[in-house]
Amino acid sequence: MGSFITDLKNNYERGSVSLKFIYINIGIFVLTSLVGVVFVLFNLNGWDWMKWLELPAWLPQFAVQPWSLLTYMFLHANVLHLLFNMLWLYSFGQLFLLFFSARHFRGLYFLGGIGGGLLYMLAFNVFPYFETYVYGATLVGASASVLAIVVATAVRSPEYRVNMLFFGQVRLKYLALVMVLTDMLFVTSGNGGGHIAHLGGALAGWWFAAGLNKGTDVTKWINKVLDLCSGGVKLKRTPKKPKMKVNYGGRANDYEYNARKKERDDEIDRILDKVKQSGYSNLTTEEKKRLFDASKR
Repeated sequence: MGSFITDLKNNYERGSVSLKFIYINIGIFVLTSLVGVVFVLFNLNGWDWMKWLELPAWLPQFAVQPWSLLTYMFLHANVLHLLFNMLWLYSFGQLFLLFFSARHFRGLYFLGGIGGGLLYMLAFNVFPYFETYVYGATLVGASASVLAIVVATAVRSPEYRVNMLFFGQVRLKYLALVMVLTDMLFVTSGNGGGHIAHLGGALAGWWFAAGLNKGTDVTKWINKVLDLCSGGVKLKRTPKKPKMKVNYGGRANDYEYNARKKERDDEIDRILDKVKQSGYSNLTTEEKKRLFDASKR
């Protein structure tokens, strides 16, 4: 058992940011399910307590549990719901990291979830169609966050091709468009709230990618808050000030470093151009490795 936990911990620490979020979602699902089982064993309702983590549509209820705007995006209704979202998160998370950084991924996951949750509550409290559902409706799932990542990747590289079962290679722009249109068509279905949240996540993804193209990172404030929160719970010793080290021949070293850096950057640009033209699947193994290494820096 100890070896299993150690392996999980090592895989988590070595994994990409998208894999880390998958581990977190699966871990929370397992934990909440086990708590539910314990409640049932004591003849208690195993899921009543979960409502305090789910996002309510009714604004007065949200006012007494505002944290649910963050917690809902890590909860899932059942195994299939979790599996579907995690498969999309893994597939498009890897693509996202070809064009953006790990911090962008972390920030956009939360931004997409927040955008989806806000649009969900807005729609249920504005449109008369949802009037009979608003008091008891709740939202769970990472779908809004996942769609934000899909749309952001499609905006960044619309001509990029992905292999789809039964359809072959499909450009990202068409895949994202179909997903968004599908959600728009089903906003009055039995899972209308979920589809509305998807649209909120899609808007967040577009906002992020379009803003970054203009030099504005809309996830910057989220990452600052997350850094502050993680810094508050982790106590770190103040490192000793290192002794001064004198380097000789500094100009030559700087020149060599800059030359190597420019060579690496030019190679990554060449690989990205190749991805746009012929798709990720046509890269060589070495090119894929270089892209992966570059995404982790």
